[in-house]
Amino acid sequence: MMMLAAASAAQGTRVPALQLETIVYEKSEGIAYVTFNRPAVYNAVNDATLRDLRTALSDARDDRSIHGVIVTGAGDKAFAAGADIGGLASLSAVDAEKQSRFIQDTLDLLETLGKPVIAAVNGFALGGGCEVAMACTIRIASDHAKFGQPEVKLGLLPGGGGTQRLPKLVGKGRALQLILTGGIIGADEAYRIGLVNEVVPAAELIARAEAILGEIAANAPLAVRYSLRAVNVADGDGYALEASYFGLLAGTEDKKEGTAAFLEKRLAQFRGR
Repeated sequence: MMMLAAASAAQGTRVPALQLETIVYEKSEGIAYVTFNRPAVYNAVNDATLRDLRTALSDARDDRSIHGVIVTGAGDKAFAAGADIGGLASLSAVDAEKQSRFIQDTLDLLETLGKPVIAAVNGFALGGGCEVAMACTIRIASDHAKFGQPEVKLGLLPGGGGTQRLPKLVGKGRALQLILTGGIIGADEAYRIGLVNEVVPAAELIARAEAILGEIAANAPLAVRYSLRAVNVADGDGYALEASYFGLLAGTEDKKEGTAAFLEKRLAQFRGR
């Protein structure tokens, strides 16, 4: 909790709203602050994180005093990293598809909250962390932030909506390059391709997110709500296919090899099986 003390105080004193296991959830002057709080593991997203995220988002959605949400990560190294690799290594195909659906449903709640959500990306946003950021309304990155969907290096694909949201944000070609190479890009490149809206110095990150929410809050609430709803109208269920393929890939030899190589700190030897 101490590492959160340096957070911007531009909105006044933050008041703890709910006691959660993996997330610090606070409120101040109409803004809900959701901070992933597992810095020892780069704020990696696990099942407990997703449950806590759903709880916090549901509260922010139902609280009429809240006009916007800021999502960020504890510390100065990571916004949120991907899933626990050890857990993925033992995941069956059936369980993998269920997990993909659970992540998708959680991030759908984030995307369709009915209130603007700003991802204040303060470090690594990889795998599931990048997918969380993409589900937010607006993404502001610190100048040392990093983004990527490296699931192919584990014999998998993005299973939290990444195959659907990334092409919409950056275009099909750029999205496929990131997904198929598993590459990691910096904040400036993320801004150039349209993955993030702005890049700011780390010390200004939360204050800038607060300022944007202030600009939005000055507008007609119903107009904001229905503008969000109009933009977020579903245009097909690519998520079902994504979850199906995620489950399929979880049963392959390459997934076993990819996760084992990661845990054993060696290069993976994929065989296309």
